[in-house]
Amino acid sequence: MQKYIVYAVVAFFSAVAISIAGSEKDMIMAKEKAAWQAFKDKDAAAFQKVVDKDLRAVYAEGIADMAKEMADMKKWDIKSFSFGDYNSFTDEPDVIVTTYTVKIEGTYDGKDMSGTYNAGSVWKKEGNDWLGIFHTNIKQAAATQ
Repeated sequence: MQKYIVYAVVAFFSAVAISIAGSEKDMIMAKEKAAWQAFKDKDAAAFQKVVDKDLRAVYAEGIADMAKEMADMKKWDIKSFSFGDYNSFTDEPDVIVTTYTVKIEGTYDGKDMSGTYNAGSVWKKEGNDWLGIFHTNIKQAAATQ
């Protein structure tokens, strides 16, 4: 009988851990989408609410900090974006890493940049808030899109 109680307790805590992990993944994905939406809307204040002031980003075109992101936001005209293959993991209580694809329809400085990009971000919990501290996205080769 005691063995069954132990199994039940282990099963319960496993289910709770999976539930928490699932809700955390959903919460971070919502934050990721909020960052993209703010960027699309050219809403610097909303973007800065979900991204750390010390953000670093790596793109095929170069490395960016918050000042560069803000300048680039003005040059982008994103018509739409959608996520695919979204995944996240953590082995720390205050850091989450995400990977996903993002399909973008839009232009940068008048040049068509539409396509599917491999993307990833690192999120860090600061106080009660999760903030993006690192981001990258690289356009997939035409053959893989």
